[in-house]
Amino acid sequence: MAVLLEEIVHSVELWLKHLRKKPQPYADPNLDPVLLVPGVAGSVLKAVSNDNGKEERVWIRIFGADYKCRTKLWSRFDPSTGTTMSLDPKSSVMVPEDRFGLYAIDVLDPDMIIGRDCVYYFHEMIVEMIKWGFQEGQTLFGFGYDFRQSNRLPKTLERLAAKLESVYNASGGKKINIISHSMGGLLVKCFMCLHSDIFEKYVKNWIAIAAPFQGAPGYVTSTFLNGMSFVEGWEQNFFISKWSMHQLLIECPSIYELMSCPSFDWQQIPLLEIWRERLDSEGNSHIILESYPPAENIEIFKEALSSNTVNYDGEIIPLPFNLEILKWANETHKVLSSAKVPSGVKFYNIYGINLETPHSVCYGSEETPVSDLLLLPFFEPKYVCVDGDGTVPTESAKADGLNAEARVGVPGEHRGILCDHHVFRILKHWLKADSDPYYNPLNDYVILPTAFEMEKHREKGFQVTSLKEEWEIISEDDRDSVADTKPSVSSISVSHVGDDQSSWTEARATVIIHPQNEGKQHVELNAISVSS
Repeated sequence: MAVLLEEIVHSVELWLKHLRKKPQPYADPNLDPVLLVPGVAGSVLKAVSNDNGKEERVWIRIFGADYKCRTKLWSRFDPSTGTTMSLDPKSSVMVPEDRFGLYAIDVLDPDMIIGRDCVYYFHEMIVEMIKWGFQEGQTLFGFGYDFRQSNRLPKTLERLAAKLESVYNASGGKKINIISHSMGGLLVKCFMCLHSDIFEKYVKNWIAIAAPFQGAPGYVTSTFLNGMSFVEGWEQNFFISKWSMHQLLIECPSIYELMSCPSFDWQQIPLLEIWRERLDSEGNSHIILESYPPAENIEIFKEALSSNTVNYDGEIIPLPFNLEILKWANETHKVLSSAKVPSGVKFYNIYGINLETPHSVCYGSEETPVSDLLLLPFFEPKYVCVDGDGTVPTESAKADGLNAEARVGVPGEHRGILCDHHVFRILKHWLKADSDPYYNPLNDYVILPTAFEMEKHREKGFQVTSLKEEWEIISEDDRDSVADTKPSVSSISVSHVGDDQSSWTEARATVIIHPQNEGKQHVELNAISVSS
């Protein structure tokens, strides 16, 4: 659609919303409580000084972000406890509990102003749910956690058990709806398996969104070898470098638990592929493409990361691919594969679709082969993609291995799906926050798109785009009037001239508002744009 037409439609939609009275805070006493559980990197983390108890936010922040990550979050895995321990002996990492746990999973850097939406996590969902009648501390809660740790770490699961009990008590003994995102789904599934009695006692429904139930192979392979960016685009320049994230995640059990599940039968096996230069018995050079399935790529990780080190406070610390963590993660996969939904609990699954999602990863090319596996971290990965949300393949997210009440695919990006209004509508229905699908008790109206038509063609060298869109405003306002028998007609006209003065675009639109009748008001938009 032409840009000017998009601007017109957006302006009309905003104007329609202002036709009605502004929404008022509304607390619905009949709603069951909701507990929001984020995924990897989705919780605010603070470092607390062991000497004086002083706190500082270390994930996530703009100012000094990379330095704080290296000094406060870099860690080593302790195989005797399954815990990854911070290298800094003078502080401990904790998750803030402000706002009943919601602060830690809302806006991950509250100090950020420009581009703030890139550090939203559950923010828009929280705002939306409050409009539906949920109340912080009464029916809406959050559970942040140290995402570096294993999803079955006893300490984390004990905290979750205590959280479920406190939410249950705070809401007057009502059973809980858990909404998890991404890796949070693995955490909840581990808890459900290892503490099924507690889960059944306190949980009514569990809704998993974009969960990597069978792993995120393309994402994890490139993370092990190249690191990851928390945000994309220009904002990533303000955050932690991919190298610093790489050195952090190489010691995190949670990342190893996102590897392809060893027992899962993929429709298309995820591969690690490398273009390599090989010498035959006669010393002649050949360029060949080597392919390694999940069971065999461990040897590649071991060799490629064999000399990986960090300099921490003047000490050189080796950080190779950690086989002790891999052993721990394989046990976690066994736990996940044996989980079952307790009787009396309903499970729902929302997963992302329609985005190219890394599945297999390739390094090098015929022109620039990999001569030494130690150089792999310096090669840019190329992906073979499948359908998914950009991070988790649809195949993995759908394969929950559980008895689901419903599984729904929604077009959307892995973290952006938490802001998707289609998802909001689904959640509202499943949470029974909207008894009538055509009526919004919070705002006293609902705007329903009822028609959309668009046509493009070229005419005498010009690009012509025509658009027709209609909405139905359903309201209980008693505004029917005999005097309002004629439609109201308004016009909009906008134009734009290119920087070189040789190109131009003009768009015109007519908005027709029909009189309200029986609680309904019909609105039509007819628009056309012409560009050279």
